[in-house]
Amino acid sequence: MANLKEIRSRIASVSSTMQITSAMKMVSAAKLKKAQDAITAMRPYADKLTELLQGLSASLDADSGSKYSDQREVKKVLVVAITSNRGLCGAFNSNIIKETNRLVFDEYKDKQVSVVTIGKKGNDILKKRCNILANKSQVYDDLTFDNIAEIAEMLMEKFTSMEADKVILVYNSFKNAATQLIKTEQFLPILPMESDKNVNLDYIFEPSKEEIVMQLIPKSLKTQLYKAVRDSFASEHGARMTAMHKATDNAKDLKGQLTLTYNKARQAAITNEILEIVGGAEALNG
Repeated sequence: MANLKEIRSRIASVSSTMQITSAMKMVSAAKLKKAQDAITAMRPYADKLTELLQGLSASLDADSGSKYSDQREVKKVLVVAITSNRGLCGAFNSNIIKETNRLVFDEYKDKQVSVVTIGKKGNDILKKRCNILANKSQVYDDLTFDNIAEIAEMLMEKFTSMEADKVILVYNSFKNAATQLIKTEQFLPILPMESDKNVNLDYIFEPSKEEIVMQLIPKSLKTQLYKAVRDSFASEHGARMTAMHKATDNAKDLKGQLTLTYNKARQAAITNEILEIVGGAEALNG
C-alpha cells in the first residue's frame, strides 16, 4: 500500500486539477451562451437566403446562370476543414480530422485534393499527410463577417479560375451543448434546388432576376461560410463544457477513492503503532 505522504500528494494534485476543469467548464458555459445566441439568430436568415437564391437560379435560363453554378467534371477538390485553435474539447477536433481524411484518402482518392484549414488543431495534424493550401486559423482572433468573407472570396476565386472543381466544407454543426453533428456540405458549385421544395417566386423584381442573382450569390456564399464557422465555434464551447464537466466528475470520484485509500492506510498505520505499544508493554511486564 502506498505511503501516506504519496497519497496526500495525489489528493492535492487531483483537487487542483478538479478546480481547473471546473473553472474551464464555467468559462465555456458563459461563452457558449453568446455563441449559441449568435448562430440561432443567424440560421433562419442564411437558410432563407440560400433557398431564395436556389429558386431564382433554377428559374433562370442555363445560359444566364451564375459562374458559381458551373457543374463540371470533378478533377480537383478543395476541402475546408473547420476545427478549433484550442483542445480539451473531447472528440470535437478528431471527428473533423477523421472525416477530412476520409474525403481525401477514400471518397476522392482518385482526384487532386487540397485542404484549407480553419483552426490550429486541424492544421497541426492534417499538414502531416494532406496538401494544405492555406491555414486561416487567425480568424478566431477576431471572428467577424468581414474576416470570413475574405476566405470565402479566396474559395470563390479558386473555383472560378478552375483551380478547384468542387469545394466542400467539413465542420461541427451545433445541436445542443452535448451534441455536435458532423456536416459535410458542398460550398461550390451551388447545388440546384431540390425538386420537392417549392419556393414562392411571385415577386416583382427590380432590377431583373439575373442582376439580383449575380449580386446576391457572392453574399450568400460568404454568409454560408460564416454560418459554418459560427456553427463550429458554438459547437466547440459546447463540446469543451461537456468534456470539462465529465473531467470534473471523474476527478471528484478519484479524489473520493484516494481519500478512502488514505483513511484505510492511516487506520492501518495507527493500528500497527498500537500493537507495537501493547507488545512493548507486555514485554516489560514479562
